[in-house]
Amino acid sequence: MKKLLEISLGIVTSVGGFLETGSIATSAQAGAAYGFALIWAVVLGTGCLIVLVEMSGRFAIASHYTIADGIRDRFGSNLFILIFVVISIVNLMVLAAEIGGVALGLQFLTGWSFQWWALPVAFAAWLLLWRGTFGTIEKGVSALGLISLSFVVAMCVMGPPWREVARGALPSLPDKDGSHYAFIAVSILGATISNYLFFFYSSGAIEEKWDKSYFGINRITATLGMAFGGALSVAIIVLAAMVYPPRGIEDIESYEQIAMILTPALGTWGIYIFSLSLLITCFGAALELSLAQAYITAQGFGWNWSEDAKPKTDPAFSLVYTVAIVIAVIPIAAGLDPLRVTIFSMAVTAISLPLGVIPFLFLMNDRAFVGDHTNGWIGNAVVLFIIGLTFVLAIVTVPLQVWGG
Repeated sequence: MKKLLEISLGIVTSVGGFLETGSIATSAQAGAAYGFALIWAVVLGTGCLIVLVEMSGRFAIASHYTIADGIRDRFGSNLFILIFVVISIVNLMVLAAEIGGVALGLQFLTGWSFQWWALPVAFAAWLLLWRGTFGTIEKGVSALGLISLSFVVAMCVMGPPWREVARGALPSLPDKDGSHYAFIAVSILGATISNYLFFFYSSGAIEEKWDKSYFGINRITATLGMAFGGALSVAIIVLAAMVYPPRGIEDIESYEQIAMILTPALGTWGIYIFSLSLLITCFGAALELSLAQAYITAQGFGWNWSEDAKPKTDPAFSLVYTVAIVIAVIPIAAGLDPLRVTIFSMAVTAISLPLGVIPFLFLMNDRAFVGDHTNGWIGNAVVLFIIGLTFVLAIVTVPLQVWGG
């Protein structure tokens, strides 16, 4: 029973890292602009993420290393520092978007501007990390995050054309604005597959003291947890496709538009349920990102680290997540549009993926670390194909859509 409860690690990774401001925003944009046609991007990204998360747990169990530890020891300090700098920049951008998502959820509930909520949200995240334990965060966020199942309920209430939904799971070419279509696909993939997710998961496996008896639980946890998040993202695309185009909305310009996504199915309660879902999932992601940043920093530089330890025992570890939260809250408190921050950060995440994934694949094929638990060539090929496709699409479309207007 205890081992089965560890599945919550997959759920918290999914709730906190999969369904959050990035997935909500990109999925809503996809449904509004292209109907069901971009469901394939969620399916592709979810499949890749299941493989990567399972690998990260398997690596931690077999080697007793985290991914950051392994990269530093296998490739040396110079490559680790390069990876660390790039991932840290991306993490801070995404953390800002998540704080903005929580603040927006509170704005929809109270009517007070998200700017006023930015600092209280940041303080609440810091306080929970300072006073809480990994188990508290893991179990609490995964339990509260189940409110996001309301997207699936609303989808079923709306009664979508299931054959068209199923066709959307197959890649297709758009009949309009190909570069924008590709950019949204990249943003979905960036929101789905993030380096920090599997860095965080491997650290969680070490925190939870997983041993060799957990290989099976790890596979179940990775598959169910990530599939849970993928199903929620698909539900949002389906809802957006049914809600926005009939109202003449094909381009999502603000979170106020996204907030109405549940009201056609759930009535006036929809806005409150959406707000709570946004608040809880983004808060979980903010905690996860802050911890992931502290993990990779402490592990890479050889400091003591553990969310379960008191801050006075691991002062440098606690300092890192404190500084990360302080930096990330600044643009939101200054009034930068959280939706713009979100879309940009998801695209940049896609560009940064190879830097974390490729060294990780080398580790997973190194018997000195994982013994007989190396990857098969098919798994390596699939991950490399998806990450390569995401990177190429990002390089081509991000300049056109972001800097080119």
